[in-house]
Amino acid sequence: MVRKSNVDISYSDHFSPNRFKTFTGGVLDTNSYLYEAPSGARILFDAPQGAYQAYLDERIDALVLTHGHFDHVADAAALIASHGCPSYCHVDTVPMVTDRDFFRRWGFELEIEPFTPTHLLEESPLVEVAGVSMQTFHVPGHSPDSLCYYFKDEGVLVGGDVLFCGGVGRWDLPGGNGEQLFQGIKAKLFPLPGNVIVLPGHGPATTIGREKSENPFLQV
Repeated sequence: MVRKSNVDISYSDHFSPNRFKTFTGGVLDTNSYLYEAPSGARILFDAPQGAYQAYLDERIDALVLTHGHFDHVADAAALIASHGCPSYCHVDTVPMVTDRDFFRRWGFELEIEPFTPTHLLEESPLVEVAGVSMQTFHVPGHSPDSLCYYFKDEGVLVGGDVLFCGGVGRWDLPGGNGEQLFQGIKAKLFPLPGNVIVLPGHGPATTIGREKSENPFLQV
């Protein structure tokens, strides 16, 4: 689900926020992130294929989705059933995860195990998940339901398929809109401090400052 530049951008430094554990799974190498808060709460962001097995022995207090594309929710139902945890997403994610055949109607020969999210989120300067406070940004364009989650004290943005290292989320899927995506990134994410680490849905981490100054899709 990545729209990459044809410019060869190679970054040698690796960002690894201490409280975030990364798992990458599925045929699209989709990232999920397990956040362990200072309070001890453990929040999982996204559930690609393989996440159920990877987190089988972990405690998960909440599952939070960046958006509802199949590669980010493949193991969501299994994780929720296994851990008995609540799930959080944008309202526009709901049709994608409650209908087994949703993606078939998009023309993809795939299906997911459906589930019903327990909590709906929208853009807000402050939301609480499992007792943990964070800010949410609604940045559609890749998918109508795309949410980014900002941890100000950690200096981390869990970005889903909105902003990548040298790229942005593809906008040629149903509900996609390139101009809406670019404008949302510039208006909502780029005002964040330049040293904020971006944990994307695919590929390596980057920073707001780096993408603001170098991302070829966002220079005009």
